Amino acid sequence: MMEVKNQSSLKSRQFGRWDYLKITILVFATTGLWQSMHSLILPIRILDFAPEAEKNTYLGLMTFVGLIIAMLLQPVFGAISDRSGFRMGKRRPFIIIGVLCLLLFLPGIGLAGSYAVIFAIYCVMQISSNAVQGAHQGFIPDLVPEGKKGQASGIKSFVEMLGGVILIYIVGKLMDNYAAGGGDQWLWFSLLIPGIILLVCMLVTIFTVKEKTGSAKSPFSIKEVICNTFKIDIRMNRRFLWFLASRLFFFAALGIIQQFSLYFLMYLGVPDPASAAARFLILAVVGMLVVVYPAGRLSDRIGRKPIAITSAFIGAFGILLIILTKDYTMIMVAAGFIGVALGGFSSTNWAMAIDMVSTGEEARYLGIANMATAGAGALARLIGPVIDFFEKQSLGMGYQVMLFTCLFLFVVGGLILTRIREKINR
Repeated sequence: MMEVKNQSSLKSRQFGRWDYLKITILVFATTGLWQSMHSLILPIRILDFAPEAEKNTYLGLMTFVGLIIAMLLQPVFGAISDRSGFRMGKRRPFIIIGVLCLLLFLPGIGLAGSYAVIFAIYCVMQISSNAVQGAHQGFIPDLVPEGKKGQASGIKSFVEMLGGVILIYIVGKLMDNYAAGGGDQWLWFSLLIPGIILLVCMLVTIFTVKEKTGSAKSPFSIKEVICNTFKIDIRMNRRFLWFLASRLFFFAALGIIQQFSLYFLMYLGVPDPASAAARFLILAVVGMLVVVYPAGRLSDRIGRKPIAITSAFIGAFGILLIILTKDYTMIMVAAGFIGVALGGFSSTNWAMAIDMVSTGEEARYLGIANMATAGAGALARLIGPVIDFFEKQSLGMGYQVMLFTCLFLFVVGGLILTRIREKINR
């Protein structure tokens, strides 16, 4: 009873800055881990096992399968957490178990002696991570008052990208030493640092976020939950389907750039390509950090859609800059535009998802929203074999195809949003 009272008072009093930080700090660690894993650790680790001419295919296949796992399991874990009745709350048990499993398997990325082993470990890590994410994303709809959810989404995106930029910078330096033959210790440092940060952020979340005790609902069947997880009334939720399509296209473009930027910079002959890829991603995140919080706050006033559409076209402009020039300096400028696009889109688009969720099914619907994100990541990885195919036809052609694909995806992602009618909650 006391927990319910605490929950009610949290909602009624002014939601302060520390409350925002408590419910979002975990994404600092999870985003930092996966950004550095997908952008730097795996692309360089794959080179220990894959033929040079097929590195994009090997990397694309592994991350494609992992993201399909994420796409299918995150909504399921979210739906189960929605209906759970744990004494310590609906979300936190899944966060604890998922993080501990992630930490258990993380060293396997360094220990793996073959492509098959690293592939299997990566998939198990995806399962663990999506237990964490599926439950954790229920915090904003559970705990944040109406009228502040856009701001909360902006802060969540800010914290996500801050974790990404810090860990990408650190891991980029370490993995450059590993790639240059400096010894396995650099790989181990690259895995140890994200692991420690993940553990600390999990502990902060568990001990500072005050959930109400899980409601004592009637027993439910896991099979029934799984079967109902992906059910959406198309007639009643048409705008949610347009939202999913837009999110899929936008994040597919972003995923392609993130996943294959290292190999693209290698093709251009940039010195220290791992550090250069890290700088590209850092500049993108800096651009994102500049706009993500004000975009979230502004969307509470004028609506999510105008900002999200503008952001998609800014992303397309950034890609166009890269297509028109292969100059390294201009590529870094383009990274800033892409970051601004990510900041504006991610904060307002996630707030749009929160606006659409049904009461009592918050984590399920947000898990389905993240299906589009994971599906976008999976779709992005499929471009790997396409790049390799065209590169074999003519050097550089594969990366031109990659860039024009990104341009198309950004534009379509923005246009789809024009189909959505939104209500503005001031």
